[in-house]
Amino acid sequence: MLLQILLGFLFAGLIAFAAYRAHSLSKSGAWGALLEGTIIFGLGGWKWAVILLAFFISSSALTRLFGKKKASLNEKFDKGGTRDIGQVLANGAIASIFAGLHFFFPALSWTWVVFAASLAAVNADTWATELGVLSPSLPRLISSWKPVERGTSGGVSLYGTLVATGGAAFIAIPGALLGPTGHGFTNFEIILIAGLLGSLFDSLLGATVQAIYRCPHCDKETEKHPLHTCGTETVQIRGWSWLNNDMVNLGCALMGAVIGMIL
Repeated sequence: MLLQILLGFLFAGLIAFAAYRAHSLSKSGAWGALLEGTIIFGLGGWKWAVILLAFFISSSALTRLFGKKKASLNEKFDKGGTRDIGQVLANGAIASIFAGLHFFFPALSWTWVVFAASLAAVNADTWATELGVLSPSLPRLISSWKPVERGTSGGVSLYGTLVATGGAAFIAIPGALLGPTGHGFTNFEIILIAGLLGSLFDSLLGATVQAIYRCPHCDKETEKHPLHTCGTETVQIRGWSWLNNDMVNLGCALMGAVIGMIL
């Protein structure tokens, strides 16, 4: 047991350090990745590590992809592409809990599916965020179906939904192949559905109760607070002040896990 945890710590440390050097993680984000990686690698084992790495590597790569095309939308998002500890924990804390449950209760085979469903949800959301903004048509607010600017919290499109489905499938495939034998296709369906619905729940939160601000100088909606990219103090226009993007992502991961557990 101690050897597996030690190996998990060393492996997670290598990944976190490499991601920090590549500017995919901030210093605090690297510490968060070390913590989550140690739990998932050390308590879950290599199969669980594969699912985590599938999420982390794909989401980090997509953050850098088409960077020039997405640069004009950075003023809308709360944080940049270098993930801090808040982003890391929001995306992986729920998955870490189920990796821990598996370690202490290995007979509970459903923990694998719920673990994968949680990461499928945040992966679907990340893919939709990173690539959905490239949709040729304007997104619509999921709560009212009104057209909104690209990058608006809660905005959805057919293109973004298809991308989100691909993000969920990217986790569901190894989730089905590496999970308990005899239930591969069923596990694939559960992880895929839970991942997609979790990402849509993220959009619903973004459209309704996430804290959204406006820059008086630029006359733009944004997640940034207290200052916009132009340096002007932003003013809250809707949502709950405590529900920032990290909390929404945590809700996405939790909803993916809950739906996976129900299914």
